[in-house]
Amino acid sequence: MKIGVIIFPGSNCDRDMMYALENVMGHEVVELWHKDADLQNVEMVVLPGGFSYGDYLRSGAIARFSPIMQSVIEFANTGGLVLGVCNGFQVLCEAGLLPGVLLHNNSHTFICKNVFISPANHASAINSGLKPKAYKIPIAHGEGRYFISDEDLKKIEDNNQVIFRYCNENGEINEAANPNGSLNNIAGVCNEGKNVFGMMPHPERAADENLGNTDGQDIFIAFFEALKLTV
Repeated sequence: MKIGVIIFPGSNCDRDMMYALENVMGHEVVELWHKDADLQNVEMVVLPGGFSYGDYLRSGAIARFSPIMQSVIEFANTGGLVLGVCNGFQVLCEAGLLPGVLLHNNSHTFICKNVFISPANHASAINSGLKPKAYKIPIAHGEGRYFISDEDLKKIEDNNQVIFRYCNENGEINEAANPNGSLNNIAGVCNEGKNVFGMMPHPERAADENLGNTDGQDIFIAFFEALKLTV
């Protein structure tokens, strides 16, 4: 698969993502500069983590207006696959491609540590092939508290648009396992069409044996295996 990774000013997880997709997963990866509009005929677009435009205003609020994002919006609206991780998730929410917003952590501090997440269901490509267990994946964010109106929360829950939830190492979903105060322990969501995905934890930071953790690799493997079945 040919995958484009967008680079915004302030992106700092682009190389990590490229390494995981290219060297670990074996896909062709191209860099997509934020000022360009050409997606170079990619089959999937990934928005990596970082601090696009220094996270001024709100995280992702300025990056949403980069020239490349209009092309991403058009790509997604015609069924193109898009994945946003951490800051990429924030950008996708700001662009209206994903429901909800990411607010300041309830601790009002930046959090960088390993957490556990589990698939909320098996209704979309990114979680359909995952075992119902806890996956240890790092987080690194100051604005990761997922929020959405009560009405829209019910809608995304009923439509299986929640893809991951924070849990403890035993897979139990509770308040103690929620690192940032996200509603319903939500760690990631997808759009109604289930072709746009966003998650705060960083699977690319847990995708190589040298890191001592390959739970993120398990997520990528399951994701791309599921995509083979849908094409």
